[in-house]
Amino acid sequence: MKYLLVRPKVPAPLDPNFCPFILAKKNYLKYVGGSPHVLEFALERAGGLAGRERLPVFADGHPDVDASIHLAGIMIQQVMWERSGFRLLLAGPPKICEALKRDYSPGGKYNFEICVMPKACGTPDVPFEVKICGSAAELPANKDQPVICGKDANGCRLAFDLGKSDIKTVAVKDNVVISTKETEWDVTNPDPSYHYGLILKAMKETAADLPGGKVDAIGGSATGTVGPNNEATWCDIFPCVPPDVYQRDVVPIFQRLAKEFGENIPLRVINDGEVTALAAILKIKAGNVLGISMGSSEGGGYADADGNLLGWINEMCYMKLDMNPEAPTDPWQPHCGMSHMYLGQRGTTKLAEKGGVDIPDEMKAWHPNMQQMKHEPHAGCLKLVQAAMKDPAKKAQCSLIYRTVGVYLGYGIAMYCEHYKIDHLMILGRVSTGEGGQLMLDTAKEVLMTEFPQYGHIQFHTPDEQFKRVGQCIAAAALPPLNK
Repeated sequence: MKYLLVRPKVPAPLDPNFCPFILAKKNYLKYVGGSPHVLEFALERAGGLAGRERLPVFADGHPDVDASIHLAGIMIQQVMWERSGFRLLLAGPPKICEALKRDYSPGGKYNFEICVMPKACGTPDVPFEVKICGSAAELPANKDQPVICGKDANGCRLAFDLGKSDIKTVAVKDNVVISTKETEWDVTNPDPSYHYGLILKAMKETAADLPGGKVDAIGGSATGTVGPNNEATWCDIFPCVPPDVYQRDVVPIFQRLAKEFGENIPLRVINDGEVTALAAILKIKAGNVLGISMGSSEGGGYADADGNLLGWINEMCYMKLDMNPEAPTDPWQPHCGMSHMYLGQRGTTKLAEKGGVDIPDEMKAWHPNMQQMKHEPHAGCLKLVQAAMKDPAKKAQCSLIYRTVGVYLGYGIAMYCEHYKIDHLMILGRVSTGEGGQLMLDTAKEVLMTEFPQYGHIQFHTPDEQFKRVGQCIAAAALPPLNK
């Protein structure tokens, strides 16, 4: 509590116990400053890539060494969800290293992470490995490999976006959107043939709008992790498909769908947040862009100064934002205070009752309906929140919901700035719409200027109707190069 629970200078009015991770880290470093002891860690990825970080720590014999262990564990978790990794390498004080090795071993505190990472890395049968090294010199250097994506949607192209609420399909000819289609689906269905059939039906109906039904290339986006050969390595839009069935039927689903339109159709599928960043690059005409989609969950993507992706997984929704030990949990994983409970629609709906919105019991935060994977109850609740913002009698209290989420967003942005060089932010998603969305953004800017003026240069962007209708569609459609 002394080191890691810090009240923000800009308080969250409906969440008075919110304790941002970025302030915990900042406060801890003040106390540990000057310590000769350092923990260094690296997460290795395929191709010799690695993410490496360091943290000054208390000595093994210090009475508060647990604060170092706790913070280091969260930092490792954060880098995992940014970049992924199949092996964790540790170097530093022995007690701290041994404690972290236990935490990142089967049955440990981060069992969820070490079970997911092999899937995210495309090696589900290879257990996650933790190794304690004799010195930091044995750790690999930080290394990334930029990923260059196409930016010209020439020819006749089909694009799809698989979200947690619906399937969006788009027909594009020479950078012009011909038609779009939205198909609702139940991501919790455990039968992969249900998903395959519904996606294929939507794609075929949309492709029929192209001249002669001709498809030259297919681009797509999906939540979760997509492999270099378009494998659905770990896509959380199929959360209830049994693991063995997932490996057999879901991992190759994008490749199978493409073959329905031709044996050698060019295909490129990436994370949905990354498409947001690429679309923002095309619109803003500048780089170092972080895209955050505040929808069913929190989606994220980043493009560097040259408009390239970093090859990271950018699963920001699984990063810890709130250090409050009584912060809310979610149905997907065991930790509390994770970002998507703050920067997705659940961050808004959990505050609806406190914000004076008239909602039925089954939409209140404590109700079992709101504690499951299905997103429909939260989408319905968000509509009631948005309606309350238009009611003069309720607007003042309801505004506190958006101000609270704006506080979350501001401290979240500061946390992301630790690892992403951000000059521009593209914020989209149903949470960010309307007058409440603007209040949220204004509050986030207030947080940055109050506590993190070094990030005051960041420009906020929101999508206009043209961007929402066609920007991401064209960016996804442009991903694969055409066959020569």
